[in-house]
Parts: sequence; C-alpha cells; structure tokens
Amino acid sequence: MIKIDKNKKFFVVTSMLVLMIFATFLISLNTGSLAISPVDVINTLLGQGSKSHEIAIFDLRLPRILVGILVGVSLAISGAILQGVTRNDLVDSGILGINSGSALFVVVYIFLMNGNVYEGISDLTIFTMPLVALSGAIFGAFLIYLLSYKNGINSSRLLLIGIGINIAFTSLLIIFQLKFTTQEFNRVMAWTNGSIWGSSWKHVLALLPFVVVLVFLLIYNHRYLDVLNLGDELSIGLGVNVERERRKLLTYSVILAGVSTAFAGSIAFLGLIAPHIARKLVGPEHKRLIPTSALVGALILLIGDTIARNLIAPMEIPVGIVISVIGVPYFIYLILSE
Repeated sequence: MIKIDKNKKFFVVTSMLVLMIFATFLISLNTGSLAISPVDVINTLLGQGSKSHEIAIFDLRLPRILVGILVGVSLAISGAILQGVTRNDLVDSGILGINSGSALFVVVYIFLMNGNVYEGISDLTIFTMPLVALSGAIFGAFLIYLLSYKNGINSSRLLLIGIGINIAFTSLLIIFQLKFTTQEFNRVMAWTNGSIWGSSWKHVLALLPFVVVLVFLLIYNHRYLDVLNLGDELSIGLGVNVERERRKLLTYSVILAGVSTAFAGSIAFLGLIAPHIARKLVGPEHKRLIPTSALVGALILLIGDTIARNLIAPMEIPVGIVISVIGVPYFIYLILSE
C-alpha cells in the first residue's frame, strides 16, 4: 500500500485551488453586461485600456471580486471552526442564525442612519457596518449558546436551537422590511439573500483587516480544534481548558461570519459545504483544513457570483441563491448520511 505524503498532497491540492481561483478571477473580469476580451483585460490592468474598460474593471469588477474572495474565505473558515468546535458536520453560521442576526442589525442600522438602504451610505457607515454586524452575530451566538448549554454543549441541541433562532431572526427581518418602500424592500430582499453588488474599494479596506487577523489567529490555534475533536474528557485530560478554548474559537468564528454578512448579506450553506470538500481533499487536521477550506470557499463564491452576474444579464441573481442551489442538496445528503 502506497503511503501518500500529507504535506505533498496539501501542496498539490492548494496549488490546484489557487490556479482555479485565478482562472475564475480572469473569467469574472472578462464577463458581464460589458464583455471585455482577455487581451483588453490585460491591457487595462497594465494601464493601457480605454476609459470604459478602466471603470468596468477597476471601479466595479475588481473590488467586487476581492470582496467575494474575502467573504468566501471568512464564511468557509467560520464553518470549519463551528463544525470543529461543536463536532457536528451539519453546523454552519447561516443555518444557526448567526448570519441572519447580523443581517437584522445591519438593516436596522442603515435604515436608522439614512432612512434607506443603499442611497446615501456614508464612508462612516461603511466602516462601522462590520461593528454593527458583529453585534448582531454576537447577540445571535449568545442566544444560541445560552439556550443550548446544559452541562456542556450538545451538538444536536445546538443545531436545533440554532435553526429556531435563524427562523426567528429572519421573521423579524421581514417584519422590519415592511417599513421600506416597495423599491427598497426589493433591494433589501436581494441583499439579505446574499449579494456583493455595489462593492467598492472602501468595502475591501473595511473587510480586509478582520479577515487577515482572524485567519492568522485561527491557523495559530489549530491544535486546540484538533484536541477538542477528541471529546471533552480527553481534552481535559490533555490539560485543555475546554470551555475557554471553545468560547474563544466560537468568538473568532462569529466575528468572521458577522463582518462578512455586513457586506454580502446572509449567504447560507457556503460555510457548510466548503469545509466538507476541504476535509475530503486534505483530511481532518485543522492545520491543513483551515487554509484549504478558505480556498474552496473563495472558489465557490467566485464561481457563484460569476454565474449570478451573467445568467440573466443585465439583471442579477443574488449570489446567496446560487450558493443555496448547490448547498441545499448537499445539506440533504449530509442529513441522510448521518
């Protein structure tokens, strides 16, 4: 029996994923309501393109693609951490209600600050939205943790309570949307279903620090996730403060999910399927699982957003719907296989 070197396999897998992300990146730059040839894309990136191509690429598509990559990375890693901490493969921030809690807080905040959702959003609002979304995510996570805690965390109870919280937050969000005009209601519905439409460089700058810092912290703390997967008794026997490490890792996961929702709405199932695909590619060790999940999440979101922008162009489908079309069958498969 041939033994495959794990590090070599990890290198091959991540290299292939990076190449696929780069290919999707180029396709996404080429396609849209204004089609741009690959040669014109390269010329524009080198500063030799036309004015219309520069606007399309630098002002519209490039920041949107980068926000999509950051959101995909955040949600995938958040899902991997949640699954590792709870030892439940069906857990995801979108399913549990963390994303919907963030979305609820963000919509309320923007409405109170501006009187509408998209028009008149100030620079201050863009950079404070992650904090508001984080508040909503923490509030949702706190409710789930509080209601599901009973002499420790039971993964099945956590999942069921999380689904209930998700339904409650979504219902409140719909009720609040009745305050908007018909046009604004439609826009909010599109955003809450997951959309990175209208992303700018300011969104990239606001999201980037959260993602970079938290990804570094989670990779640094990967060993605790591996230990927690052994069970509470063994973890305690190995000298790990289980509840402290669990709360710390959950906090990191909630922050990633919360700030992503601030700019992309509630995208469910990405944090569910990306870690599963990564686990099949590189195994369960979080040292390799976390970066691989990040790459898979970025790839899935980029592909989903490219489809969402071009399937019925010039109109757009919320990217969250495209991801759900992929994620719901996979979720059903996971439930049936449990």
